[in-house]
Amino acid sequence: MNLIPAIPLSRWIEDGLNYLTRHYSGITRGIARITEGGIDLLNDVLLFVPEWLFIALFAALCWRASTWRLALGAVLGLGLIWNLGLWVATIQTLTLVVLATIVAVVIAIPVGIIAALSQRIYRVVMPLLDFMQTMPAFVYLIPAIPFFGIGSVSAIFATVIFSMPPAIRLTILGIRQVPEDLIEAADAYGSSRRQKLFKVQLPLALSTIMAGINQTIMLALSMVVIAAMIGADGLGSEVWRAIQRLRPGDGFVAGIAVVILAMLLDRLTQSLQKRQERSRDD
Repeated sequence: MNLIPAIPLSRWIEDGLNYLTRHYSGITRGIARITEGGIDLLNDVLLFVPEWLFIALFAALCWRASTWRLALGAVLGLGLIWNLGLWVATIQTLTLVVLATIVAVVIAIPVGIIAALSQRIYRVVMPLLDFMQTMPAFVYLIPAIPFFGIGSVSAIFATVIFSMPPAIRLTILGIRQVPEDLIEAADAYGSSRRQKLFKVQLPLALSTIMAGINQTIMLALSMVVIAAMIGADGLGSEVWRAIQRLRPGDGFVAGIAVVILAMLLDRLTQSLQKRQERSRDD
C-alpha cells in the first residue's frame, strides 16, 4: 500500500493542455492554415518539375558541393525511388524535412548564440535540451494534435521540437571552442561585442554549426516518418499503411526510399561542412 498520495502530474498536464487549447487554439489553427498553404505550395512547385530534371539538378548540386561519386549516387538512388513509384511520397517527405529544418535552425541558432554568450542562459538551456533529447519521439505528437489538428502541420511542429537540440548544442559548442587568444586579440583591437561575434566567433564556429544542422536534418527525417501516425503525408505514411495492411514488402521498399533520402541529405550537408572547414583553414 502506498502511504504517500500520488502526485496528479498527468491531470495537471492535461489541464494545462486543455487551458492552452481553449484560449489559443484559434491562433494555432490560423497558423496551421497558413503553414498548410506553404506546404502545398512547395509540394506543387517540386512536383511541377519533371522527375528527370529534378534528378539532374540534384545530381548537379551534389557534384558541385562534393564529388562525382555523390552525384552518381544521387542519380541511382533517386532513379530507383522514381522507378518504385514513390516519387510523390518522397517529395512530400522532402518538403516536410526542409520546412521543419528551416524553422528549427532559425530558432536554434539564435538560442545557441545567446546561451553561448550568457552563462545564466546556458544554465537554463542545457537542462531543457537534456529533457527534449531524452523524451520519446512519440510524446511530441500528443500536444501537436489539439493545437494544429491532424496532418502535416502537426508533423512539422513535432519535428521542429524534436530536431532542434543538436543545432542548439553544437552552436553553443562551436562558439565556446573559439580559441581564447583570438577573443583577446579582438578585444585588444577594440572590437565591439557584435563585431567579435560576427567577424570572429561565428566564422570559426560555422563548421561545428553545420554539423548541428546535419544532425537536425537527420532527426527531422526520422520524426517525419514517425509523424505519419498523425496523418502526415510522405514515405512515413507508406510505411504506416504497409504495417496496417500487413504488407512487409511495401514497408521495406518505403524504408529503402527513406534510407536513400537520408544518405543523400547527410552526404550533401557533410560535404558542405568539409568545404567550410577547408575554406576556414585557407
